[in-house]
Amino acid sequence: MSHHPPVPLGTFPTPVEPAPRLAAALGLGPDDLWVKRDDLTGPGGGGNKIRKLEWTVGAALAEGADTLVTTGAPQSNHARLTAAAGARLGLDVVLVLRGSPGVSRSGNLALDGLFGARLAWAGEVDQAGLDRAAAEVGARLRADGARPALIPFGGSSVLGARGYARCGTELREQLPGLRTAVVALGSGGTMAGLVAALGGGSVLGVDVGALADPAAAVAEFAAPLTTEEVDAGRLRVRRDQVGAGYAALTDAVSRALRLAARTEGLVLDPTYTGRALAGLHAAVRDGDVRPGERTVFVHTGGLPGLFGHPAAVAFAEEGARTFGD
Repeated sequence: MSHHPPVPLGTFPTPVEPAPRLAAALGLGPDDLWVKRDDLTGPGGGGNKIRKLEWTVGAALAEGADTLVTTGAPQSNHARLTAAAGARLGLDVVLVLRGSPGVSRSGNLALDGLFGARLAWAGEVDQAGLDRAAAEVGARLRADGARPALIPFGGSSVLGARGYARCGTELREQLPGLRTAVVALGSGGTMAGLVAALGGGSVLGVDVGALADPAAAVAEFAAPLTTEEVDAGRLRVRRDQVGAGYAALTDAVSRALRLAARTEGLVLDPTYTGRALAGLHAAVRDGDVRPGERTVFVHTGGLPGLFGHPAAVAFAEEGARTFGD
């Protein structure tokens, strides 16, 4: 897609909030930790993908599209927010999802249906297989007279990363002296925009297991947006929170979910923000993030994904205590 102006979808700037009780629990000073509330971006339940969709959907509209097509896992936040953006703008949406129908209708999938998206199930394929399935869906739509536009996986591209360059500019203004922005690293576009705006040394990405080489994706998307050299090998990327894989709930993430909820009333999801907080905790323990430095945790949303993850729901319910026990 060529460069076109973004279409307004979200409400910006999103707020930053102090998190002194969470900071203390992590081993930081009470004034060290802030939360960037990108879970409050606007339509569809909010989340980081709205910033990217403003650019990618803006380009699709400028090119005359009437249908949005994108790919993802069944509980994809990006797919859910693409469906919401389509509903807001009067566009049809087809979501090409990995797996088969009938496994779950909860979480993001319930919202996909509520927003009126059509689902195309691609089976157990890798990203290349998903891309082929999306291309086939696009061909069928064109044969039927539609004008489809393919929105990239996770909304991540050089164009989509512009949305997070804007977020980085917001953070510079909101938190002077910011040392580290901590963010989940999935398809790469969110971290890429932050790196372009803040510099590679100021962004810590916590890999969630969505890509084999996420640092390379970050460098690819960030490089055209900055005059500074972006070296994938020098980016701050933690790969110690993936566990058994993208969809698995780890003990460290379970602890992070409970910690955020019980110290600050913050709800995280088991795939992205839960891993990001677990990564921040590990970074404090090994000295990569230190007390006395201003740190921001970028809350990228994803709440519906919690309710689409049976293991996370079971873990959360176990925490409810009966009064009087």
